[in-house]
Amino acid sequence: MEYQMLVLDLDGTLTNSRKELTEPTRQALLEIQKMGKKVVLASGRPVNGVLPLAQKLDLHKYGSYILSFNGARITQCSTGEAIYNKTLPPEVIAPIYQFVQEVPGLDILSYDAQTIISGIAPNEYTKKESFINKMDIRIVKDFPAALAFPVNKLLIPGDPAALEQCMPKLKARYHGLLNIYRSEPFFLEIMPQHIDKAYSLQKLLNSIGLTAEQMICCGDGYNDVSMIEYAGLGVAMENAQSIVKDTADFITKSNDEEGILHVINTFMR
Repeated sequence: MEYQMLVLDLDGTLTNSRKELTEPTRQALLEIQKMGKKVVLASGRPVNGVLPLAQKLDLHKYGSYILSFNGARITQCSTGEAIYNKTLPPEVIAPIYQFVQEVPGLDILSYDAQTIISGIAPNEYTKKESFINKMDIRIVKDFPAALAFPVNKLLIPGDPAALEQCMPKLKARYHGLLNIYRSEPFFLEIMPQHIDKAYSLQKLLNSIGLTAEQMICCGDGYNDVSMIEYAGLGVAMENAQSIVKDTADFITKSNDEEGILHVINTFMR
């Protein structure tokens, strides 16, 4: 099979432990785009949190894509156009905010074009999200009122034990309406129903005339499982969660050992 698309999670996959894109991997990704292959950066991050890496990889020059908010939005980098955009029902924001307020130590976040919006008080995991995305935190007094625009996702950052208790309660309350899961032990994602990376990649493939068999997907975390199962070749990083490795067709080197470069050398060059 000649693979035509390479889909990459960012944190723990494309970037190393210092959140850096290494030069050998960058050059390899530029090379396969010059060959006509598409690169998709698929992340839970907002669009602005992905753009610095997209720019380093010249995705705009080669017509590649950003899949942000775990699949709620797909952006065509050459035009900046959203070719797919799914948002939360506005009526769920206030009750979820009220629920989170009742759990000590949790915060609730969303995003505008430039900032991370914090609805309660930044905790260490809010600050981690700010560092990952290189976006400032903006604290608001009235979180639902501050989200007077279409919202792709909410994020609840907090202690893993607290989130483990909250997740089943929220899933039961919003069953059939929202997709709720942990992308990391300390991040609880609140997403539109049915949205995950695989679902959105199916939309993208259909729009450009490719099939899942022509796609390689690489990841390390819980939110990568769906796309790794869906891909023609699903790849787990050596540093991946065990459930990701169990799902994958191939386990590459870790993100600190040029794991993505190893995939390109093995399957795309």
